[in-house]
Amino acid sequence: MYKLLFKHFLDYLLALVAFILFLPLFILISALLYIFNNRQIIFSQLRPGYKEKPFVIYKFKTMNDSKDSDGALLSDDLRLTKLGKFLRATSLDELPQLINVLKGELSFIGPRPLLMQYLPHYSEEQHKRHLAKPGITGLAQVSGRNQLSWDERFKLDVYYVENLSFILDLSIIIKTIYKVLQRDGVTVSNTQVSPQPFGSDSK
Repeated sequence: MYKLLFKHFLDYLLALVAFILFLPLFILISALLYIFNNRQIIFSQLRPGYKEKPFVIYKFKTMNDSKDSDGALLSDDLRLTKLGKFLRATSLDELPQLINVLKGELSFIGPRPLLMQYLPHYSEEQHKRHLAKPGITGLAQVSGRNQLSWDERFKLDVYYVENLSFILDLSIIIKTIYKVLQRDGVTVSNTQVSPQPFGSDSK
């Protein structure tokens, strides 16, 4: 009952309340990015959602689009702005994902949505991570995040899908709040998504 009904209702209600409460902060960050990031505010990208249905995810843009003399983008570390580094360290870059939750594309808790091009590389077991709505945070994120191997993250994602419950979601929310406050496991030098799980052929 929780998985089929109450989880969606709670997601929408909490996202609506959070969006209203954080709207002044949303406007402030947008204004700062507009001024200091060459008018580039939102990072958007196609990701696989529930049952691998594509959707566009939103984040605050933390990198600029600076290029070298040949017109190629500079490395991520060089393009990551000071404001972007702060947004990542405080997880405020995730704030626009409240819009995804309100649209029913994301849940607060669920496996993090990765890139569309990874889909052909998943094993049959790993594909199960898409049998629940993806989330802003998840079991893998509160269990070690970037310190875990990809196999460990995928196993935790599948475990979450197979054991989804209100108690599990509540424990993940509490751990997420603690980790954000402690800035635990936050890596600000990575790209907008985590390092590739299937090697360099998955760009």
